[in-house]
Amino acid sequence: MIKKIVLICIMIIAALILYFIAWPVPIDPVAWEAPPNPGYTGPFAPNERLKGIEVFSIGDNKGPEDIALDSQGRIYAATHGGWIVRLNPDGSNPENWVQTGGRPLGIDFDNSGNLIVADAFIGLLSISPAGELKTLTTEADGIPIRYADDVDVAADGKIYFSDASTKYGAKDSGDTMAASLLDIMDHGGYGRLLVYDSGTSQTKTLADGLAFANGVAVSHDQTYVLVNETGSYRVMRYWISGPNAGKTEPLIENLPSFPDNISTGENGRYWVALVSPRNALVDKLSGKPFMRKVIQRMPDFLRPKAIPFGHIIAVDGDGKVLEDLQDPDGAYPINTSVTEAKDYLYIGSLVTPVLGRLSKEKAGL
Repeated sequence: MIKKIVLICIMIIAALILYFIAWPVPIDPVAWEAPPNPGYTGPFAPNERLKGIEVFSIGDNKGPEDIALDSQGRIYAATHGGWIVRLNPDGSNPENWVQTGGRPLGIDFDNSGNLIVADAFIGLLSISPAGELKTLTTEADGIPIRYADDVDVAADGKIYFSDASTKYGAKDSGDTMAASLLDIMDHGGYGRLLVYDSGTSQTKTLADGLAFANGVAVSHDQTYVLVNETGSYRVMRYWISGPNAGKTEPLIENLPSFPDNISTGENGRYWVALVSPRNALVDKLSGKPFMRKVIQRMPDFLRPKAIPFGHIIAVDGDGKVLEDLQDPDGAYPINTSVTEAKDYLYIGSLVTPVLGRLSKEKAGL
């Protein structure tokens, strides 16, 4: 009887070892070297400047990923269930304005008052002031857009947006978070920066090989585009004009957190929402593809997860950190975007059932 129990135990242990070594997983990790984590030091020294966020109802919705304001000051939020929610300028009267049928993420108004939407499940969309929905593009250079993420409209009407991952589609992977975790664990460089020309209706790839291409912002002087490379903890700059046109270079590297969206603010600054602090295990295993597969075979609750920690920063065109706002308690967690207005910062979130707004006076801006 004892021998039989021992044999069964050995068989179970062998099966578990075989599972963790050989069970198929969707990722095929690439080795890379994660930069040393600066942690919360220097320009990222701990503070509580992000505390005191006031919140507004968005009805029965959740996850106001990105926020935009129209010419009347009305507030728009892209939410998890596919609704674009619209609120009055004072944050009252939330209404389900337009249903995209997918998962809208980044939003921005074009020069004609149309709301341009990067929908992770569908592609690049346009919503007229009357609420009419139109699909602008679903592919670039013959490659399907599988994870449209963030968008910014240039002064000349061109629409710059990101396709976060051509391998791990948001819809195919079940949702945006699941796809992002797969792409970041893989680190194969499947993200790209795209541009849609409204005059020709053509979509082109400007830069590829990005480790989860995320937030997009056109520079104040319209000479370059910034794109957050979430999986590599940095913001990249793609030059659209001038002597460096067509070149890509880092603007700021080695951030202490995963950068999500980026937006143009006032006084020459660019706001970066930091969705979660870096994970020590993910960094440690950056050069160990096999072990990253082992991690992927673990139950979901044991895999690395985003940690609630409120954090947004502002940088200038040289990559210098101008402002750093934190809430270590993460009362308004998983910050995904920042939209700067005259008196307020509107802050998006992947998970909250409310929309956040912080007085610039209270934040010390």
